[in-house]
Amino acid sequence: MDAYLMVLQILIGFVILNVWLFRSSKPTNWRGGSAKTLREEFEVYGLPHWFMNVVGTVKVALAIMLAITIWYPYLAVPAAIGIAILMGGAVAMHIKIKDPLLKSAPAFTMMTLCLAIIALRN
Repeated sequence: MDAYLMVLQILIGFVILNVWLFRSSKPTNWRGGSAKTLREEFEVYGLPHWFMNVVGTVKVALAIMLAITIWYPYLAVPAAIGIAILMGGAVAMHIKIKDPLLKSAPAFTMMTLCLAIIALRN
């Protein structure tokens, strides 16, 4: 079970890093509203630019924490809690702007996987 959790933790970490570091200015089917970039997505949600920077910094830090749990397993639960909270916020933003439910599927999936990590690590 520990090996599966490790793989899951690393996978989640790298997915978040990919979104925020490599795909932030690229369009996807999952962006809120008609946004093509993360910046546009935060604008669609009615959130200020500085808030995007805060969320991005926190997500990247938590993703790194989750990815390095091979060496520091005690970081898994705090990182998963933080990511689950942020992903819950992402789902709420999709609901706020009345996006189709499918657009919130990645955030909901990441939140659910983080909740599973928390449950299985405790």
